[in-house]
Amino acid sequence: MEHPESMMNRNRHTPTLLVALAAAALMGVTMGSRSSFGLFVSPLNTTTGLGLVTISFAAALNHLLWGVAQPAAGLAAERFGVTRVIVVGCVSLAMVTALLPFARSATELVLVLSLLAVTGAAAGSNGILLSEVSRRVDAEHRGLAIGIVGAGGSVGQLVLGPITQGMISWAGWQAAMFALAVLALLAAPLAWAFRRGSAVVAMPSPSTTGMPVRDALASPTFWLIALGFGVCGFHVSFLISHMPGVIAACGLPPSVSGWWIAVVGLCNVVGSLAAGSMIRRGSMRTALIVLYALRAIGVGLFLALPKTEWVVLGFAGWMGLTYMATLPPTAGLVGKLFGLRHMATLLGVVMLVHQLGAFLGVWLGGVAVTVTGHYDWIWYADILLALVAVVLHLPIREAASPDDTTPKGATGAAPALASIRPVTA
Repeated sequence: MEHPESMMNRNRHTPTLLVALAAAALMGVTMGSRSSFGLFVSPLNTTTGLGLVTISFAAALNHLLWGVAQPAAGLAAERFGVTRVIVVGCVSLAMVTALLPFARSATELVLVLSLLAVTGAAAGSNGILLSEVSRRVDAEHRGLAIGIVGAGGSVGQLVLGPITQGMISWAGWQAAMFALAVLALLAAPLAWAFRRGSAVVAMPSPSTTGMPVRDALASPTFWLIALGFGVCGFHVSFLISHMPGVIAACGLPPSVSGWWIAVVGLCNVVGSLAAGSMIRRGSMRTALIVLYALRAIGVGLFLALPKTEWVVLGFAGWMGLTYMATLPPTAGLVGKLFGLRHMATLLGVVMLVHQLGAFLGVWLGGVAVTVTGHYDWIWYADILLALVAVVLHLPIREAASPDDTTPKGATGAAPALASIRPVTA
């Protein structure tokens, strides 16, 4: 006969897995759609005649407001529940995405992309999804679970990149945008996975529920983590918005842009899962140092080599391995050093800094190519900022998480458990 404790653990892990998969799927829809936006820049410019600087500024503002909305989305999830916030976010995201083809003036474009940012944050906020998964997974498996969610965003890029490029070529960019709107609407039912049963997790005593938000925000370590992630935002968002333009400037066909996004997504799955597995066995700080160093090396190699299709796709693979792989160790550090109680809000603040970097990456990319006719200075900035991120993480010291517990049979001064209670959305 199966031991009752084994049966309880097996039943408990089933809804936990469903939550992780639902979070991964939502991440795939939101990140896949965001990663495809660069494919719309050229046809949007041709249709509206607004110019690359104006479109780049509107896209940069989208990234910035997406970050600003992250803490608000986290607070709303804590107040009203994850399920409600995600459903409202998905429906609103679908409506706003469908409005984008009707934007013709700079004001209309900025307004629609601003609304797109706010609704997108509610539909698939990294802070909401990662904190909810973290709350339902024990400390031993938390890194891997976060890696699975990050890999979901990568799969979204892998699938939506070439499909979106194909739809733009076949049916026009407006039809492709409407298709993304329908996809956002179809993602809404995934929110119900967060209401499936009550995942029972061991909760620490009230004295060890994590650092208050104001104390975390006063910690220099918190801002070292956040600023490092801001560098990630600069890198990733520049690539999302401007890599199709870089590829076109190299004289390569538009199909390479779609495949570039797909290769990034494919390698990102490997990178995210590897990062999640790595932080189970080693240091999250060390993982981040290695990842940012690899980015600096990758950009340097791309600048030095001839821009053939194979070099461009090889660069996609290299950057894909580090693309969202920074997310699991960054989220893991926040949870480990500052606790899980306010993780959604704290990750929202970290994402805000990420999106400040994203704003600069997207906007300055457009300014650079307009003023100089090339992207070289942005690539140089990419290398410099990657090295800055390495330096930022050197002083960080990992400590025992206030919410983690020592596995049965292990030794150490882990906090005693005061209660076991259900976690509901």
